[in-house]
Amino acid sequence: MIRIVVGTLVDSAEEALVCPIRSDLAPMSAAARDVIARAGPTVAERLEGLGQLPVGGAFLTPGGDLEAAFLIHVVTASEDEPETPHSVKRALRNGLRRAAEWDLTSLALPPLGMGAGHMEPEDDARAMLEILFEHLAEERPPLDLTVVVDSEYGREMFDRLVAALSRERLPPLD
Repeated sequence: MIRIVVGTLVDSAEEALVCPIRSDLAPMSAAARDVIARAGPTVAERLEGLGQLPVGGAFLTPGGDLEAAFLIHVVTASEDEPETPHSVKRALRNGLRRAAEWDLTSLALPPLGMGAGHMEPEDDARAMLEILFEHLAEERPPLDLTVVVDSEYGREMFDRLVAALSRERLPPLD
């Protein structure tokens, strides 16, 4: 199930949160910055020890001081390689694989790839949701996915796209 909620990622109560970062571990959004800050020093120390990571990669850490038990950090860009729809899709797929490997039941994530200079927000949202629908079709955990948006506009756009993608995937009626 894909659910869209208006709120803040840092306050989400799902088992794991997706946190978009650069290859040098810098947060890619205000939501990611807030999550890393609230997770606390244990998570910060673990991140500091990792060094550079490849774009498209994903790794799991404990949630630290967050309500979520785990953080799944997805690497969507580097200093030399800007965030692109392809890098976001690759990172999200790998993040979902990490969640499945750990048999996580629920996952919350912010809209990914919607920074300045990108495609239209609706195109980015559709691309992200297509990856989530593909994941659900595989019937591997997590099957409870929540996209946390920061406005009613975002909720309406994502709800509309979820409905459209659901209709596209329904078997035709005879």
